[in-house]
Amino acid sequence: MNHSLLRALAATALLGATTALTPAAAAADWPDRSITLIVPFPAGGGTDTFARPLAQQLSGQLGQTVVVDNKGGAGGTVGAGVAAKAKPDGYTFFMGGAHHAVAPSLYKNLSYDIQKDFVPVALLAQPPQVVVINTSKLPVNTLQEFIEYARKHPGEINFGTAGKGSTHHLAGELFAMQTGIDLVDVPYQGAGPMLSALIGGQVDMAFDGLGSSAGHIRAGSIKPLAVASAERSPSFPDVPTVAQAGVPNYEVSTWYALWAPAGTPKPVVDKMIAEVTKALNTPKIKEVWAGNGSGIPDLTGERFGAFVDSEIGRWAKVVKDSGVSLD
Repeated sequence: MNHSLLRALAATALLGATTALTPAAAAADWPDRSITLIVPFPAGGGTDTFARPLAQQLSGQLGQTVVVDNKGGAGGTVGAGVAAKAKPDGYTFFMGGAHHAVAPSLYKNLSYDIQKDFVPVALLAQPPQVVVINTSKLPVNTLQEFIEYARKHPGEINFGTAGKGSTHHLAGELFAMQTGIDLVDVPYQGAGPMLSALIGGQVDMAFDGLGSSAGHIRAGSIKPLAVASAERSPSFPDVPTVAQAGVPNYEVSTWYALWAPAGTPKPVVDKMIAEVTKALNTPKIKEVWAGNGSGIPDLTGERFGAFVDSEIGRWAKVVKDSGVSLD
């Protein structure tokens, strides 16, 4: 065998060994530059409420800046499509949530598949939804008063949503079905713009995530009638649950979570899971989460993936039963 062939074979073997080590090597050096966190809603919404404190905490832990990139539109599906096509090198992550478990049942031509195009990293927060009103638009003080008023004014009350097919939208449709009232949905490009409209009186009420409504409730800009959870929120102990207010079997949470584009090296994903777990258990994050009505979840990796699968099935039934269509 001649020397040229031997050198070629040696180079090939070295290349193969180097390639085989690449994922581990990448994880060992990761991160060596800034990380982009794609948030598929405009600034000021519920996703943003949790994304920015988490990004700040992770930046400190990782020694690299985690940059929040808001890419809103179409109920969060535009940003999800962008994230799905991002290079899977560990420098782009996606922070979506319950909206992305609803989307598969509503959109026939999504540009991504949340179950195939992403790797589940972790459930980040799970605040309940809250029924909130603009008191200058609705002369009511309790949930039962609201229901009675709505029955006397069918089709005259509107509720703001973070977009057609968002959990805000379906929560309203589900509530209307269970109480026999007629509400009109008004979609916005995210919870931030929707809340501005609610505070400004462009819409009457909303079924919002407690995370994005909490600050406005404390400021007195909007009034909570009930939280859609099994127990009262420790952050707002005076606000009854929907069941306590007279509507049983109505529980809705607006959860938020982290994914990586499919193909992201497993060692990098595992390292991010560890860093997120560490971040969520810091005193600062616990304080912020509690203030926004959420506890600290413990659901990562495959267990979180199984949760997403179950949520897709749950919301598919709500979509079917409510007859909501985006056609």
